[in-house]
Amino acid sequence: MKTTAGILRSRIGLVTAGALAALCASLAPAAQAQDKVFVMKMSTATINDTQHEWLKRFAAAVEKDSGGRIKAEIYPASQLGPIARQIEGVQFGSVQVYIGPPEFLSGIDVRYEALSAPGLFTNTDQAVRVINDPDVQKLMFGLGENKGLVGIGFAPIGPSSMVTKTDARHLADLKGKKIRVLASPFQLEMIRRMDASPIAMTLGDVLPALQQGAIDGALGAIVVWTTFQYQDATKFVILNEQPYLNSIIVMSRKWLASLPSDLQKVVRDDAAQVSKDIVPFVKEWVANQYDIWKSRGGQVIRFPADEQAAMMAKISTIGEDLSKDKPELNAAVKLVFDSARRNK
Repeated sequence: MKTTAGILRSRIGLVTAGALAALCASLAPAAQAQDKVFVMKMSTATINDTQHEWLKRFAAAVEKDSGGRIKAEIYPASQLGPIARQIEGVQFGSVQVYIGPPEFLSGIDVRYEALSAPGLFTNTDQAVRVINDPDVQKLMFGLGENKGLVGIGFAPIGPSSMVTKTDARHLADLKGKKIRVLASPFQLEMIRRMDASPIAMTLGDVLPALQQGAIDGALGAIVVWTTFQYQDATKFVILNEQPYLNSIIVMSRKWLASLPSDLQKVVRDDAAQVSKDIVPFVKEWVANQYDIWKSRGGQVIRFPADEQAAMMAKISTIGEDLSKDKPELNAAVKLVFDSARRNK
């Protein structure tokens, strides 16, 4: 027969064992979260360019700083489908990151295209200062939250240019020409004000359309013309410089929220750092693309100074003109133009 002291010791042992079991149970989810590997699929439409470089740098940083708890997978050149499907994947959480010009997100919120208003920027340094403006980032990063997207970074691309089938040395040479643009009201209106005919088209269709003569030219960036070998379809690039292009990086809100708090911080901190560190690379790399274009037999054309000034006068009010009856878009346009004036 147990003594009173023995019974007490047994009961204490049971309580201690029970407490230990409860403690282990409470710690189990935390331990599992520490051990779990989170796969981060990242997608873009282009390859071997600024957007692809941003993803490679981000992938390396996150894998290192997470201690391998986040595994990054990169899918460039629209491997995960057309841009619209890539963005939908991020919204639904099957893709974790998308990088591309914010105009492609204007179907989610029209304010995404505020940064692409013609006449907003006059040089890349100014564009970089604006996309790093806390007020601009607060607006742009939050636009898609109610649709499953969280902005985490920016990357500058540079000034726009146009490839054309014919040698167009003057603004008047574009009259009546069919020019491809993004499905953006700002870009559509800009081409109209240049007396040309805008045609919205996805990137994958542009080169075949040029080769087949369905369009006469395309608005985009020198980094696209070189990386996708556009010299096979045309030799002429017009450096019209408007609008300046930037890429925004959006992440699945659902996936980000599923990460432990320490990994959420890693993701956000690394995205901000990569966005900062990539700027020197972008400026040098973009400058080199003009030399590459010329080395392949291409020509880079600028309009005469007076014609460039006349073009700027025509297009610089597009943001205000097209947003004046849309209060939210107008407020976004005013915000970015105010930032551009402060950050000349």
